[in-house]
Amino acid sequence: MAEVIVVTSGKGGVGKTTTSASLAMGLAKRGKKVAVIDFDVGLRNLDLIMGCERRVVYDFVNVIQGECTLKQALIKDKRIDTLFVLAASQTRDKDALTKEGVERVLKELGDDGFDIVICDSPAGIEKGAALAMYFADRAVVVVNPEVSSVRDSDRILGLLSSKTRRAEQGGAGVEQHLLLTRYNPERVANGDMMGVNDVKEILGLEVIGVVPESEGVLTASNSGVPVILDEASAAGQAYADAVARLCGETLPMRFTQAQKKGFLSRMFGG
Repeated sequence: MAEVIVVTSGKGGVGKTTTSASLAMGLAKRGKKVAVIDFDVGLRNLDLIMGCERRVVYDFVNVIQGECTLKQALIKDKRIDTLFVLAASQTRDKDALTKEGVERVLKELGDDGFDIVICDSPAGIEKGAALAMYFADRAVVVVNPEVSSVRDSDRILGLLSSKTRRAEQGGAGVEQHLLLTRYNPERVANGDMMGVNDVKEILGLEVIGVVPESEGVLTASNSGVPVILDEASAAGQAYADAVARLCGETLPMRFTQAQKKGFLSRMFGG
């Protein structure tokens, strides 16, 4: 079976799909055969961020309902041969997803030689999110360092510990990781944003990455290019670090400290 990694959060708009795209791309660049699935039925965005929206013919719901084969629906990335996208439906209801259908798709991906499946979850705790996490081996919980996002993520951690197949089987639970996005060290220093250690203390998990606030993320998303491919940007480097940690590497955590201002900046307020 392929390893299943769900990218989830309690709150919308924190960067789950951006994270799913970048993690999938980063893992594929490391030689893994990766499929990334959009579970957000009715509000699909993954295909836009991956730059394959014009190539969507069949979607996840079509596969589950037997209207096409999985191979017909999978879209091969034009940049990396080992990366594939399975888009969500824009016109169906979330009830079109079934536990049996999702399990069948995940099993077929494993049988076809995929190493990793990334499940891009909708926000919250509705059916699509529950199915995205149910079969997970690992979870990346995406959090903005502000109170409401952290509080909602605490609820997600509870569900990962109780409402997944691993939890029901009573063995090793879903391995959980935190990824902080839109992090601004200057605001943390000013007391306007929670720091990395604050979030770790509240949620009780290690952080695998800190993605700084960056206009480059929006630019990359609008261009259909996962930001991890922008190796010159801090956000791209932060996602590459997160992928390395997912693969077991130990790296220092970057982008967590405010830059010290030079003499002229201090004098003139720059």
